[in-house]
Amino acid sequence: MDGKAAFRDFWPYYLQEHAHAGTRAMHYAGTSLVVLLLAALPVAGSWWMVPALPLAGYGFAWAGHSLIEHNRPATFRYPLWSLRADFVMWFRFMTGRMGRDLKRAGVRPDGSIDPALRRQL
Repeated sequence: MDGKAAFRDFWPYYLQEHAHAGTRAMHYAGTSLVVLLLAALPVAGSWWMVPALPLAGYGFAWAGHSLIEHNRPATFRYPLWSLRADFVMWFRFMTGRMGRDLKRAGVRPDGSIDPALRRQL
């Protein structure tokens, strides 16, 4: 299976692992902070921000998984796909397209998942 097809299979699983809106909000906050730090880096010239990037992004995300979703972050099993999916999720949220993806993945507004659409990798 090529990388593109594999990610296409991973995406619904990733969304199901982020079924609660609060978990996704924590990811959006962390990813937004990463984007802001990246944008500020050349202007501020503060290279201390480089190690802060993963702390900002993963700190918010892992807190969301621990406190809200009560599951293990996909990062531990699928680090590269998970990183890519986080930015895809952030971009789709920012452009108003997350609702359609969540519905297609079987993620309900209450944070439950349609059992007929549940994905396992």
